[in-house]
Amino acid sequence: MKRVIILLTGISMALTSFAQTDSTTTTSDTVRVGNMIIIKKPGKEHSGPHSSTTIIYKKKVRSTQSNVSTNWFIFDLGFTNYNDNTNYTSAAIQDPATGFAPGATEDWFKLRTGKSSNVNIWFFMQRLNVIDHVVNLKYGLGLEMNNYRYKEPIKYNTDPFTQVSMDRTTSYKKNKLAADYLTVPLMLNFNFTPNREEPFGVSVGVSGGYLYASRQKTKTDADGKKKNRDDFDLRPWKLSYIAELALGPVKLYGSIANQSIFEKGLDQTPYSVGVRFSNW
Repeated sequence: MKRVIILLTGISMALTSFAQTDSTTTTSDTVRVGNMIIIKKPGKEHSGPHSSTTIIYKKKVRSTQSNVSTNWFIFDLGFTNYNDNTNYTSAAIQDPATGFAPGATEDWFKLRTGKSSNVNIWFFMQRLNVIDHVVNLKYGLGLEMNNYRYKEPIKYNTDPFTQVSMDRTTSYKKNKLAADYLTVPLMLNFNFTPNREEPFGVSVGVSGGYLYASRQKTKTDADGKKKNRDDFDLRPWKLSYIAELALGPVKLYGSIANQSIFEKGLDQTPYSVGVRFSNW
């Protein structure tokens, strides 16, 4: 019996000693800072108060991109002009009774390049992923506003029909034709850096616009500011070829119509280039 008691006492002391030894096992503190993990381990008894620190960097994994992204209220600011292929010797131009601009030459319709502006306001644009966010479909809805600023004092007369004349009787301080469109663009987008917030890429496509407003605005010494609202024989619809170039934070755009904006008389095909203020 004594032997059993002695044996049990010895086992109990051994277990107690083991438990005390095990309770002194060092523990570590872990701190996460962004994509960095800091592990601090206390030193051993003989090493004094010093401790060891291990820093581990984890690669930041980009969150899954949405297949459809929306950009609200995009602004374009640029210049507009047109290619003038009008035959100014034709009866459609020169006929005194029915011609569009009797006596006109190409110089009548030359523009002040630096003051002929194109301003676009896109209510939204969406980008739909097609192939790995590299090939996308872009589309939207917005307003195109074009101001063609004339050098010469030409005047659009609308009664009984549209006919342009040269007005040398007064001094014009401002003379422009404005044409505004409600437009839907559709482009195929190639994004060469899909993982960047400010991508590098190119987009090409077409746009269709409906002429919702047009007017000639003049400012003269005699009459001050005047606006003449009419369609001036402008086409109600405009189809354009469009492109966009994304260079990181800088984005450029361009467009050119597929035909003259006038239904008859003048053969003037407009184009615009400028800077786009957009997130992508």
